Amino acid sequence: MAIDETRAFKPVNIALLTISDSRKAEDDTSGDILAQRIEAAGHTLAAREISRDDKNEIAAHLHRWIDDEMVDAVITTGGTGLTGRDVTPEALDRVKDKDIPGFGEYFRYISIESIGTSTIQSRACAVLARGTYIFALPGSNGAVKDGWDKILAHQLDSRHRPCNFVELMPRLRER
Repeated sequence: MAIDETRAFKPVNIALLTISDSRKAEDDTSGDILAQRIEAAGHTLAAREISRDDKNEIAAHLHRWIDDEMVDAVITTGGTGLTGRDVTPEALDRVKDKDIPGFGEYFRYISIESIGTSTIQSRACAVLARGTYIFALPGSNGAVKDGWDKILAHQLDSRHRPCNFVELMPRLRER
């Protein structure tokens, strides 16, 4: 896995949604980490919002961004655990066309290094919805660092070899 410096970097327009009943903009540390990493990588932070742990509210945010031609991908943080209020995967089910099962599988695999067997409590996942990627990460600072640094930084870099999500974007809406 390497960056092919002979290829052009293509910035991705990314919307960021923090899902929490308690976080506000002032204390959204996981959202701050992702926003900083998105911009440092050369991508555009197209939007950033906070949603309550409510399937309808989350799905409404996602639908709006899926329909926005200026948003290529959405990253969510929070709501992927096992408690009754953790409903992010269920909200993604309401908007998705296709699952991207390898994302959650690989996230849990890399999380073993950080949190051991506790990784089985994560329902991190990814879907494709009307040509827009949606990646759901847990809400902890460590989880968003792992998700960005070890997966998304590579797969959202058009120069990453042997393949990446960006090169598929022009074909995502094919029928």
